[in-house]
Amino acid sequence: MDCLKTLNMGNIYKGDKVFGENPLLVPIHTVTHASQLPADFLEPSLERQLVIGFDCEGIDLCRSGTLCIMQLAFPDAVYLVDAIEGGEAVVQACKPALESNHVTKVIHDCKRDSEALYFQFGIKLHNVMDTQVAYSLIEEQEGKERSLDHISFVSLLADPRYCGISYDEKEEVRVLMRKDPGFWAYRPLSELMVRTAADDVRFLLYIYNKMMEKLSNQSLSLLKVRGSLYCRCFCLNENEFADWPPVPPSQILSVLNVPPGKMGRVIGKRGACILSVKQSCK
Repeated sequence: MDCLKTLNMGNIYKGDKVFGENPLLVPIHTVTHASQLPADFLEPSLERQLVIGFDCEGIDLCRSGTLCIMQLAFPDAVYLVDAIEGGEAVVQACKPALESNHVTKVIHDCKRDSEALYFQFGIKLHNVMDTQVAYSLIEEQEGKERSLDHISFVSLLADPRYCGISYDEKEEVRVLMRKDPGFWAYRPLSELMVRTAADDVRFLLYIYNKMMEKLSNQSLSLLKVRGSLYCRCFCLNENEFADWPPVPPSQILSVLNVPPGKMGRVIGKRGACILSVKQSCK
C-alpha cells in the first residue's frame, strides 16, 4: 500500500512492549455493535485504567454537523466505531468511557470533537490528553519565544522528537473532502477511509509516551486544566457547564464565555490577543 511508504517507523515501543514490527500491522476493527468493543473500555474502572488514542471524523464536525466515525486506538488494535451503520446505540455505549476519569483519551485538538459529541449525543468528553496543548507546553518549557499553539497533526507526526514520519495521504483526503463534504458518510467504508481513519489515531499512544517523558510537573498540571477547558470550549449551554465535571484546580482567575461565532475576536489576527495576554503574564 502507499500508506506503508508514507507511514513507516519500524519498531514502536510502549515501555517494554513492542507495538509490532510496523504499527500499520495492528489489526483494524470496524464496530457497529457495542459487543465488538473491549469490555474494559465499555465498563471503565479504577482497577483497570486505560490510555487510548481517540479521534472523530464527520461532515462539518461540530454541533450541527454529522459525526460519522469515532476512532479508538489501543496498544493491540484500532477500533473504528461506525456511527452511521451502528447508529446512536453504538455511540452511547462509548459514553461511560468517554466521560470517565479512568480512561485517558489522547487526542490532537479535542475542541470540535467534543462539541459534536456533546450537542449530537449528550456526551461530555472528559479526561483528555490533548497533544496539541502538550506540544505547546513542551515548547514553552524549552524556552521557545513563541510556541506553536496550533500545530497540525501532520506537523506533529513529522517532528523527529515524536515520530519523524510523513503523512502525505492526509492531504489527499482533505482534497477529497473539499470536493465532497459528505466523504465520511459513504458506506461501505473504502480502503482509503479505513486506512486514513486508523492513521489518525494509531500513533497517538507512541506520541503520548514521548510527551509524558518531557512534561514537567507544572506542565502536566496545566495540561490537565487546558484539556478540560478545551473540551468545553464550544459547548456553552444555558446552565454554564453545571453538569460537567469540575475544572481541575489551577491558577486560572476566571473563564470567559464567548458567544458563538465570536471566538476570532478573542484570539485576534494570528493569535495577537492571546499572545499579548501571555506576554503580559511573564
